[in-house]
Amino acid sequence: MSDTAPTIAQDPDNPATSEAVPEPRQAEPGPPAADDPVTGEQGAGRFGKPGAPLSRSPFVVGFTAGLGLLLAYTFFLVIQDAASILILIFIALFLAVGLNPAVVRLQRWGLPRGLAVAGVGLGVLVLLAAGLLALVPPVVTQTSALVENLPEYINQMRRSEALRDLNEQYQVIDRLQSAATATNMTRAAGGVLGGAQAVFGALFNVLTVVVLTIYFLAAFDRLRLGAYKLVPASRRARVQGIGDEILAKVGAFMAGALAIALIAGVATWIFLVIVGVTYPFALAVVVAVCDLIPQVGATIGAVVVSAVGFATGGVSVGITCIVFFVVYQQLENFVIYPKVMRRAVKVSDLAAILAALLGIALLGVIGALIAIPAVAAVQLIVREIVLPRQEQS
Repeated sequence: MSDTAPTIAQDPDNPATSEAVPEPRQAEPGPPAADDPVTGEQGAGRFGKPGAPLSRSPFVVGFTAGLGLLLAYTFFLVIQDAASILILIFIALFLAVGLNPAVVRLQRWGLPRGLAVAGVGLGVLVLLAAGLLALVPPVVTQTSALVENLPEYINQMRRSEALRDLNEQYQVIDRLQSAATATNMTRAAGGVLGGAQAVFGALFNVLTVVVLTIYFLAAFDRLRLGAYKLVPASRRARVQGIGDEILAKVGAFMAGALAIALIAGVATWIFLVIVGVTYPFALAVVVAVCDLIPQVGATIGAVVVSAVGFATGGVSVGITCIVFFVVYQQLENFVIYPKVMRRAVKVSDLAAILAALLGIALLGVIGALIAIPAVAAVQLIVREIVLPRQEQS
């Protein structure tokens, strides 16, 4: 039998039948399936032949669900035990996002990335050292003076007629005098040592945050691009644009908050020098640090400085401090803060207040610090993603 394909005889009246009928094309054999190197079974693949799916019996389903709950609870316990470290990491990452614009600015001036990060880190360390040098000596001096002069203060309180009447009813002064004994002073010294341990623990946490912040700044671009690679390629460009905008808003908020705190500290220092309150630089540092806390920080700083004014300068100085802070807070709230933050972070006053209260309730001071940038990020996501989808649906 011939191997050639059959043909149809040519018909002069029908030219189409003169063409050869093609033979059906056979499928080309594919590459042989890979053999399992262990069992030798064909088609098993590199890691062995897939097994049959698990049975969906009630026992297997219940056991799998219970195992998942157990793993979830274990993960919760791990997070709970490592909460303090995770908070420090989060603070360092937040500070790195806020300080990155300063590093970028130094790079634009011609410095390499490493030197720019080192310069910013050195500046942060200098600020921390200056704050400690301003705060620690007055606190130690005043604490020692209070312990030494406490009996004399109690005797002065006895000379006051109003306090004598109060003591006759509630025995306040007698209880204070009985508490100011040598034994109690020794116990107080032990409490001071415990407080010193707490202070050193706080310093350790601060140094940990500083070191982590420097590391995050050094690897900021790699971390940012690595996070964007986790997003599908089809959406990566849009996610990167929105993410960079959020990071820019966080950096702008940090820069604006630092500028406002610096203005508050300088204004307080000038006022205290003019009025003659003791330790003006230390109190100015307290005001500047407290002013970094949204909504409530300025009030805390004002209360501390006013209390020191009453204690060291008398009633007139204390009232003058209260008047100064009332006027300055109005100026800061309605003039300085809006001008600094209006172009950087567009957040309404109501949203800022609610965010600060919720942040304090959830994470304390840390929540208050990140509340406004978080609200700005949520507003950006809602404006760029949620609302357009609602319009298209």
